[in-house]
Amino acid sequence: MSWQAELENFRARKDAYFRSGRGPLEDVQGFAGLSYFPPDPAWNLQLTVERLPAEVVELPTTTPDQSQRFVSWGAVTLPGGERLTLYAREGDDHPAALFLPFRDATSGKTTYGAGRYLDAPLSGETVRLDFNRAYHPYCAYTPAWTCPLPPAANWLGRAVEAGERLSG
Repeated sequence: MSWQAELENFRARKDAYFRSGRGPLEDVQGFAGLSYFPPDPAWNLQLTVERLPAEVVELPTTTPDQSQRFVSWGAVTLPGGERLTLYAREGDDHPAALFLPFRDATSGKTTYGAGRYLDAPLSGETVRLDFNRAYHPYCAYTPAWTCPLPPAANWLGRAVEAGERLSG
C-alpha cells in the first residue's frame, strides 16, 4: 500500500472511531469527519534518535495543578535544525512507539491552541515522525479530558501544516 493510501486509511479509521461514539465527541450526530491539512510527504520523516538519559519528567496538563509523568527517552533533530524531545510512558523500558507532544506556528490559529501529539514508531535507532498523522488531544473536544501540554522545548517556531487541523 502506498504512503498516501496508508494515510487515507488511517484517517478514515479515526473518523469511523469518532463516529462510533467511542472517541471524545459528546455529540456524534452531525459528525462529518475530522479536518486535515492535505497530505504532504515532506512531513513524513525517518530520523535517527539520540538516546537521552532516562529522566522522569512531569508535564503539566490542561487541568490546573495536575501533571502526568513521562520518561524523556530520546531527541531528534528536524531538517532545519530544530530539536524535539521524545517521551515514553513511565515504566515502558522497550517502547514500540514514542510520544511527541508539540506546538508550532499553527497552534491557536489553524490547530488546537495547546498543541498536537504524534505517536512515533521506533525501529532500532530510528523513529518515524509522520506529521501528517499529528492529532489533537482529546481535551480539544471536551474539557472532561486531561491532556499533557507540550514542554517549551517542543515548541517549533515554524508552521507544521500537516496532520489534523481545526474545522473551517
